[in-house]
Amino acid sequence: QVQLVESGGGLVQPGGSLRLSCAASGIIFSMYDMGWYRQAPGKQRELVATITRGGITDYADSAKGRFTISRDNAKKTVDLQMNSLKPEDTAVYYCNANFRITATASRDSWGQGTQVTVSS
Repeated sequence: QVQLVESGGGLVQPGGSLRLSCAASGIIFSMYDMGWYRQAPGKQRELVATITRGGITDYADSAKGRFTISRDNAKKTVDLQMNSLKPEDTAVYYCNANFRITATASRDSWGQGTQVTVSS
């Protein structure tokens, strides 16, 4: 059974930094593409950053230049370093594990989320 446990959220002032971490269990971590998504109140969940099994990263435009996603296959963790945080980054951040079954089908697993609040 896939388990994803996020940590590192909290309250930070604008311009500050936070590092989110997601610990995975119950999976062969190196076979999964991993990602971070977020959902603000009243809004749909949106992609923040992804990192493939091979280490290729991709970012939402809002995250480029400020956030960095990384993974450690030995520790089965994926981190999101967030710098220069803005109030609009306030959201619940979710860890995602995606397993590609076929060329057109995949399976998603989600963590419980961690709250990030950017406010003075």
